[in-house]
Amino acid sequence: MRARATAVVLTAALVVYLVLLAGRAWLLVTSGDPVAALLGVAVLALPLLGAWMVVATWRFGARTARLGERIVAEGGLPDESHLPTMPSGRIERAAADEFFAARQAELDEAPGDWRSWFKLARAYDLAGDRRRAREAMRRAVDLERGTTS
Repeated sequence: MRARATAVVLTAALVVYLVLLAGRAWLLVTSGDPVAALLGVAVLALPLLGAWMVVATWRFGARTARLGERIVAEGGLPDESHLPTMPSGRIERAAADEFFAARQAELDEAPGDWRSWFKLARAYDLAGDRRRAREAMRRAVDLERGTTS
């Protein structure tokens, strides 16, 4: 829940920034100077892109949270509490690699099941590979929604 509260606060701060940026862009567009107006149009693209990114990120987060709740309710999430941790709180590399290998084996058995991809995404996350974790989670979301083969 703490992560969600942090995300809400950061999103609110970003929205304020995007609104202020859009306001400045509009001032440039309506200034009457052709060069300033062109610059204003270019600057206006930034808040639009930022808003799209915020919406896409929140949608992805909501979908992954829904899948997480579903897999927990099904009792399908593997126990991670036994994995040894370093003083920093991160899982020890050897344990993370072993956990990952087990999840990869599950995926090899059921590559079309979103649950296997969800578990693999969690294994990537534990190993510290956030990029691959997001890719695997996107695959899980797509499979669950039936938008991929």
